[in-house]
Amino acid sequence: MSPSSLAIGMVLASLVISLAVVRGAIAYAHRRGMMDMPGQRRSHTVPTARGGGIGIVAAALLTMPASLAWLPRPWPAATAVALAVAMVLVAAVGWWDDHRSLPVLPRLGVQLLSATLVAVALSVAGMAWWWLPVLVLAGTWSINLHNFMDGIDGLLAQQVMFVGAGLALLAWAAGQSALAGAAACLMAASLGFWFYNRPRARIFMGDVGSGTMGLLLYALTALLWRADGRLLWPALILSSSFVADASLTLLGRMASGRRWYTAHREHLYQWMVRSGFTHASGGMCYLAWNLLVAAPLAALAWVWPVASIPAFAGTYVVATAVWMVMKRRCLRRVSHKGRHVAS
Repeated sequence: MSPSSLAIGMVLASLVISLAVVRGAIAYAHRRGMMDMPGQRRSHTVPTARGGGIGIVAAALLTMPASLAWLPRPWPAATAVALAVAMVLVAAVGWWDDHRSLPVLPRLGVQLLSATLVAVALSVAGMAWWWLPVLVLAGTWSINLHNFMDGIDGLLAQQVMFVGAGLALLAWAAGQSALAGAAACLMAASLGFWFYNRPRARIFMGDVGSGTMGLLLYALTALLWRADGRLLWPALILSSSFVADASLTLLGRMASGRRWYTAHREHLYQWMVRSGFTHASGGMCYLAWNLLVAAPLAALAWVWPVASIPAFAGTYVVATAVWMVMKRRCLRRVSHKGRHVAS
């Protein structure tokens, strides 16, 4: 089998596995009563099954490490194994939490361990060891960031498809075929889940999926960085909508003295839904940012390396300004709706 045929086969297998496992997860969730009920801190209005992210995990586990190890420009076996083990750990603790709530500390411990496994594998592959604590913190933050941003139909799956596709293109342009194949497999797995999660969702991703997506996007970004340091900036630009929303929301809650670690509805996408956006239209706003801002600036950062850091900084400055303007407008609309109802 030629390398291109193997890569295409991996991607198609990832899509088919995801579609099949998510379909089974819907039946399983209904049978086990794994349902997310509407509530004050939730954005959906009907009981919905959760745990569908197990489909993405199964597809990614069966195709991404194999792509890294078997496609041209392969990575060391230790890197593929570390990614697989880290994926299983994060998914397992998320699957447990989807069934019965876990305390924060055990979840955090597993997240730190998983991020450390990936970081150590990169260090063994040649990355300087002094980057280890930075990578561990970045990985743990990515796991939680993507968990925070999984709150409306289709949003996280859409983001993983976009970033996965972008990382695949960056890796392919840099001659990193194995890494491009792994990123494409993640994109395909997310597409299979999105088919059932698009508005109105038949199943939610759950912690089993959202945390694992954060781990995998962190790992792919770190691998790109290891392959070519210039790739870090366009990769971070691709993730700008989620990184900006989650980070600014967290900083705002911390600055106001609120318990930032408790459940809430204060991310921009949640304010958008509360102010009258549908899940579909809210997701389209994030997609518009990705296609009209993040993708062109990431391409600029790749094609013109001298502009990569200014493009990265500019992206996040503009993202912060857009976040502030949009949140202010949403707050006004929510306030106006409240006065209208009261009158």
